[in-house]
Amino acid sequence: MLKYDPFLFRVIHVSSQSRASHIPSISSSAAKHPEKLSDLLERLARDAQERISMREIATALDDRSFGAFLLVFALPNLIPLPPGATMVLGLPMIFVAWQVVIGYPKVWLPRVIADYSLDRSTFQRMVARVAPWLRSAENWVRPRNWPLDGALRERLFGIFALLLSVICVLPIPFGNWLPAFAVAVLGVAHTERDGNCLAVGVIVGLVSIAVAGLVLTATGALLATLF
Repeated sequence: MLKYDPFLFRVIHVSSQSRASHIPSISSSAAKHPEKLSDLLERLARDAQERISMREIATALDDRSFGAFLLVFALPNLIPLPPGATMVLGLPMIFVAWQVVIGYPKVWLPRVIADYSLDRSTFQRMVARVAPWLRSAENWVRPRNWPLDGALRERLFGIFALLLSVICVLPIPFGNWLPAFAVAVLGVAHTERDGNCLAVGVIVGLVSIAVAGLVLTATGALLATLF
């Protein structure tokens, strides 16, 4: 006749719990790593129709931070475009940066910007040019030394990004690419919370502000002598 042994029961119970703890749960094992931004942009370029709107890009980036929107809206300004195009393509950066300044919890785009679209070939050319750089950046950018740990510092970041975005919109000869590049770097840094990348973006941004200032000063002096 079998007898109930409390000690043996406890051993078997603990052993069964130990085995169960090694069985991965569905929620943890099935969790997928978020799609890299470079992969997402390449997928959008590959699957795009004849035109792709800013709303479609924003929808695809809905789970991303303000930094990702700054990066994406800086990308069109990094390729050669017809004169005056940066005045339109730089506006989304201004709106996003302004929302960081005033502390918006989520990116919002007005209809006139959300409806603005690029033709497929332009968008694919933009992604093809930027994706290799972005993929290389993704290999070393990681969360580290992040200094923007408060609302005030976050808004100072927004003010700096806003200033660079305004410079991108101004019709400065050869003065749009560098600030757009700085905004792109700042966007990557903000998305990944990388303080080292942020420092690079700030340095590039300061240089671009100095260059824009010199160009505007020289242009003003030239106009003064002519008129």
